[in-house]
Amino acid sequence: MFEWLFHQYANYPTYEIVLEVTAIIFGLISVWCAKKNNIWVFPTGIINTAIYVYLLWKWTLLGDMMINFYYVVMSFYGWYYWTRKKENVVEIPISRMTVNEKKDSILIFALTILFVVSVYTFFDKFTHWTSYVDTLVTGIFFVGMWLMAKRKLENWILWIVGDVISIPMYFVKGYSFTSIQYLIFTVIAIFGYLEWKRTLQQKIL
Repeated sequence: MFEWLFHQYANYPTYEIVLEVTAIIFGLISVWCAKKNNIWVFPTGIINTAIYVYLLWKWTLLGDMMINFYYVVMSFYGWYYWTRKKENVVEIPISRMTVNEKKDSILIFALTILFVVSVYTFFDKFTHWTSYVDTLVTGIFFVGMWLMAKRKLENWILWIVGDVISIPMYFVKGYSFTSIQYLIFTVIAIFGYLEWKRTLQQKIL
């Protein structure tokens, strides 16, 4: 089993393996902090995504590389957004999406897909089915990150869908550590959704 999962790493540079494991550790911490509605989701997430920008460029997963760069930018935005307070009360609590935010989400998803398709086409990178999956996942995660920064409950649904799709994609590409990371992300995201939903219901009551 161990050989089956990790034999792909036999010819990888040691520093890439160390970077991948380091990114995964900070990624798991970040998702756990998100589950707990803790602002440390952003600084830990910045470390995770900054490392993956480099790794994904090396792995030629351009869509995921771009989304991780976007994560870095959105993490700084979310970090600021979550710290906004009015009279010592958090100004942006957990909430559900509005009708306009749903429309905006569809627009962001469509524009992201178009942009990633253009990039893959320009660099002639549509050479494997993972490229098409990467394009879809990028659109899902773009919207998910935007919703998380705005503390919308529905962000977890998109993370769950994107994480599930990412598990086989990274395994097939030969990045077992990252594939396992997304499996763990899926579990945490499910509990994150339930915890945020419970918090939201308590506020309504």
